[in-house]
Amino acid sequence: MRAPGAGAASVVSLALLWLLGLPWTWSAAAALGVYVGSGGWRFLRIVCKTARRDLFGLSVLIRVRLELRRHQRAGHTIPRIFQAVVQRQPERLALVDAGTGECWTFAQLDAYSNAVANLFRQLGFAPGDVVAIFLEGRPEFVGLWLGLAKAGMEAALLNVNLRREPLAFCLGTSGAKALIFGGEMVAAVAEVSGHLGKSLIKFCSGDLGPEGILPDTHLLDPLLKEASTAPLAQIPSKGMDDRLFYIYTSGTTGLPKAAIVVHSRYYRMAAFGHHAYRMQAADVLYDCLPLYHSAGNIIGVGQCLIYGLTVVLRKKFSASRFWDDCIKYNCTVVQYIGEICRYLLKQPVREAERRHRVRLAVGSGLRPAIWEEFTERFGVRQIGEFYGATECNCSIANMDGKVGSCGFNSRILPHVYPIRLVKVNEDTMELLRDAQGLCIPCQAGEPGLLVGQINQQDPLRRFDGYVSESATSKKIAHSVFSKGDSAYLSGDVLVMDELGYMYFRDRSGDTFRWRGENVSTTEVEGVLSRLLGQTDVAVYGVAVPGVEGKAGMAAVADPHSLLDPNAIYQELQKVLAPYARPIFLRLLPQVDTTGTFKIQKTRLQREGFDPRQTSDRLFFLDLKQGHYLPLNEAVYTRICSGAFAL
Repeated sequence: MRAPGAGAASVVSLALLWLLGLPWTWSAAAALGVYVGSGGWRFLRIVCKTARRDLFGLSVLIRVRLELRRHQRAGHTIPRIFQAVVQRQPERLALVDAGTGECWTFAQLDAYSNAVANLFRQLGFAPGDVVAIFLEGRPEFVGLWLGLAKAGMEAALLNVNLRREPLAFCLGTSGAKALIFGGEMVAAVAEVSGHLGKSLIKFCSGDLGPEGILPDTHLLDPLLKEASTAPLAQIPSKGMDDRLFYIYTSGTTGLPKAAIVVHSRYYRMAAFGHHAYRMQAADVLYDCLPLYHSAGNIIGVGQCLIYGLTVVLRKKFSASRFWDDCIKYNCTVVQYIGEICRYLLKQPVREAERRHRVRLAVGSGLRPAIWEEFTERFGVRQIGEFYGATECNCSIANMDGKVGSCGFNSRILPHVYPIRLVKVNEDTMELLRDAQGLCIPCQAGEPGLLVGQINQQDPLRRFDGYVSESATSKKIAHSVFSKGDSAYLSGDVLVMDELGYMYFRDRSGDTFRWRGENVSTTEVEGVLSRLLGQTDVAVYGVAVPGVEGKAGMAAVADPHSLLDPNAIYQELQKVLAPYARPIFLRLLPQVDTTGTFKIQKTRLQREGFDPRQTSDRLFFLDLKQGHYLPLNEAVYTRICSGAFAL
């Protein structure tokens, strides 16, 4: 960033002029002139443009660090911090269930979680035991893991979309001694009951479905009604570095991994969100995200447990009810993730979408192509886009609303927060190293893998990994910043501009090469989705026998079979370069998404463009004729034999 010789030249000139007896003001002015003339003006420009942003970011970093240090020295945990909030405002609303209208005060949440803690202690569970939680998002979900934490136990938060093998796998690898599941999950649990150990104790919470109660299952609610709501007589000796619960990765590739969340990580993530976006105690936060993931349960619910905000929960995102809920409960902050903002834009314009009091939307995954459209249409003044996986130590945040950016790292003080973009082979994601064996840092404008230096003694830089030691070791590299150090590998490629703003490039595998060019699936998805009225679209590369690179394929949601492939192609010709236009189209009833509204491509990529693998409508772009052909087995055979020019 700094011109290498600029600083040295200015210092030398200052010394010479001083030795010649000139006034120091003249010497300083001359030295400044030399510095600027030698390329230092670039650094001064960056300082002028980013100093305010960087100073605010530094203040947030210092504030979170000081709060964490105070809690660590006091021997606090998340339950003890929550206890202080309860004492301060017992009758304020803590959690609201938008689906049922049920409201819980802080005193009620405290009493429920105390009952959970006392019950499981009475049943013989000990600190360190793992209890799996498998129910939809509602106030009881929070009370259950919080109560287990009060007793020193660790919850394994299971994704409610898991079924059969993945569900059994997650339960088995968690080491859980008990399973608490909602009445709505009875059928899913019944499917895997034969694969669960006989020693696993099962509890059912909430209303039962038509299946009734499963054999060897205890009804939890009556037991909790009989349990004491007083605080535990013996508080477990836990600290901020001890395990709080486990969150499973979304499993877009392979089976889910259980990420370890310690008390300090929970606090750090919630605190950064709170201070970076200037949340206030009077704010009401709308959280329609899954509580088995960190965005909903830490960034969202954490504002309630740590800072005393009211959080409105909805177990499942509803585009049609979103703004009505915000108006009804006077929400001032909303959360989003993945494709939620696009789903809201897809809704017909209505009066309610401008009558709310929402000033801030916090989340990740807002596409740059719809960023400004979202803020202008819905009147949301600030977007709080951030980047960071549950387990990572290199989270970043967009604190000043830079359109399209997921965060920044200071160009003035880059070592204050030791994260870096390093060069990788983008096909294999292998780290590239210099002659000394260290990773090669990227310059502005160069895509690179985001890494964070690990320091287990620093709560802001520690990496706690996964339950699986082998999975943990795969995310750590050595000799990255300096010889012998350790760093967390995010797996994500970002680009940083000259001012330090970072932009999400792709997850490894989300770009492919075609006709000698790199095709960004994110860009093509954004264009196609916008052309089709914010329809769900998944774009990916598929291998064609005998052809170099990968051809683009787009899977488009077309539930009523109304789309005309050639009408789409006419529009694509106007907005996409020839190499970026999808060679194959797949029109299907719906595009698979994860529980956090991210497009799932694994199955689509595996099935490719083979019509024998699917009953969906497939089309092939005949470049010679300039239009899409229906792709049947005969056309498929001709493509594979090289009969068509690609």
